[in-house]
Amino acid sequence: MMIRSSKVTLKFANVGKREKLNAFLAEYQRVTQDFVNLLWEETDVKPLVSKEFTSKVSTWLSARAIQCSAKQASGIVRGTRVKQSRRLYQINRFKASGCFKKARALQKVYDKAKVSRPDLKTLECELDERFVKIRQSENSYEWVELSSLGNKLKLAIPFKKHEHLNRLSALGEIKAGIRLGKNTITFIFDIPDTTKRLDGKALGIDIGQSTTLSCSDGQSLNACPHGHTYDSICKKLARKKKGSKSFERAVAHRSNYLKYLVKRLNLDGVKIVNRENIRGLRKFSRVSRRMAHWNYAELVSALDNELEKRGVLVHKLNPAFTSQRCSACGWTRKRNRKGKRFKCEKCSYEHDADLNAARNLSLILSPLGKDRRDNKTGFYWRGQELIVPGVQKAFPIFQ
Repeated sequence: MMIRSSKVTLKFANVGKREKLNAFLAEYQRVTQDFVNLLWEETDVKPLVSKEFTSKVSTWLSARAIQCSAKQASGIVRGTRVKQSRRLYQINRFKASGCFKKARALQKVYDKAKVSRPDLKTLECELDERFVKIRQSENSYEWVELSSLGNKLKLAIPFKKHEHLNRLSALGEIKAGIRLGKNTITFIFDIPDTTKRLDGKALGIDIGQSTTLSCSDGQSLNACPHGHTYDSICKKLARKKKGSKSFERAVAHRSNYLKYLVKRLNLDGVKIVNRENIRGLRKFSRVSRRMAHWNYAELVSALDNELEKRGVLVHKLNPAFTSQRCSACGWTRKRNRKGKRFKCEKCSYEHDADLNAARNLSLILSPLGKDRRDNKTGFYWRGQELIVPGVQKAFPIFQ
């Protein structure tokens, strides 16, 4: 079962309803922050808190709303601490198995990490079926009826459906709970996961600047029917003033372009997609205004969502040296690639550099050790064996 969400705007509610809603959200946020402050002092935080604990905070919210706030605060605190708890669990595993050097290294990371108490400046209220009732009407509006909020407050908030909400409604079942913000309502859907493919081939996908998506089977996706490319849209964004209406339209154009592009992928007979997983793309580096709008996270999010909808598994790989490795013989050297052109200096294999990288991503290659990553002198990298220049004559060049 997959969980998906869709937001609708609250702009159709009148001023009086918006004021009452904001008053409830402000009080809910204050109470949740108080619960977070209290739970932060405890070492063992449970998902559900007792009535004795919730009585420590005074508020005009209903008992149900207080319980809901405390449960959300508990989730926030536990989520903040989860990484440290996983590190501590792994440290104990290393010690139990005798890996004391690894345990000491991870202990240093654990001691150095600072976990600060969450400050809830913005918070979406999570309300379950006890508070919410969705009512349809004959006109173009639908209604979310809220009750049991406290202080005898009841609200009927109008909203309009949109394409994304209708699509999720057709695919699955809407859950009774919602997430309520100052300007939006988020609906949650349960989508049946019945489309997983049990057999098929592996497809490698390389993500690039000049060609957005390059696939190991030869697919190359870049321009839309109107001639726009990811690069041209980023150039347009670089010319716009942030916050302007034209900038917002360009951002929407970028999102629509990426969704259009991933929907064009031909995945017939594909069971799993191996894609590169780039981390720290702009860390410690300055980029141009154009490249600042090249949104890698949005692109891979659109790609992963489309693959999940079609029942294709996603495998994230380290892309190191995949654009420099020859997909024919395995020779890996920096000088093999020059821009979009790839030519192996050993076997003279020539191909588009992005398509060659996609072919490498579709394979199962042995991980590279730190002592064998000399891509300036070159090395053979193929299958489960890694042949360094000093012993390469003992092995045939071609498989």
